[in-house]
Amino acid sequence: MTKYPTHLTSIIDFFKMLPGVGQRSAERYAFHILDWPKENLENFSEVLKNIPQEIRFCSKCHAMTPKDSCFYCDDPKRAQNQMCVVATAKDIFSVEDSLTYTGQYHVLGGLLSPASGFNSERLNIQTLLTRLKELHTSEVILVFDSTVEGDATTLFLKKELSTYQLKVSRLAFGIPVGSSLDYIDSSTLSRAFSGRQGF
Repeated sequence: MTKYPTHLTSIIDFFKMLPGVGQRSAERYAFHILDWPKENLENFSEVLKNIPQEIRFCSKCHAMTPKDSCFYCDDPKRAQNQMCVVATAKDIFSVEDSLTYTGQYHVLGGLLSPASGFNSERLNIQTLLTRLKELHTSEVILVFDSTVEGDATTLFLKKELSTYQLKVSRLAFGIPVGSSLDYIDSSTLSRAFSGRQGF
């Protein structure tokens, strides 16, 4: 095995933490930034260091926000009676790009995955239930990846919400089975929203 300098090995190991990045790609990224000017490296380091201070999460909906107030919760123009439930804060940006939805959001913080020990207690479900009552929500739209974990989370929430007087829907056509929201274009997501159905 190639013996790289210790610090270079550390850089490679950090890049390998990124999804879809293996040993070869991590090495390529590491060697690439070695050619960066010192100023670029310092700026990159500063940006990474400031992530906890500059990127925060709303205490109500758990969306990503750059300041204390939440862009989604505090916008009076957004419908109060609709709640779009997503797995991660990143998913909100995909939904917003569809230019179809103008209601409230709630981020669960993941999907149910019994195999990996990710259970309902680790999700933001209690805050969701509280908000549904406070906002007098009439419809909940579940927007998850079309995967085993996404389906399991959908069925779990359907049961949890069965005693509430509201419509529960999920995205209909347009999203291939096994696909991730990361790879869905905005027009496809828009059609899926328009064709959502109760279940």
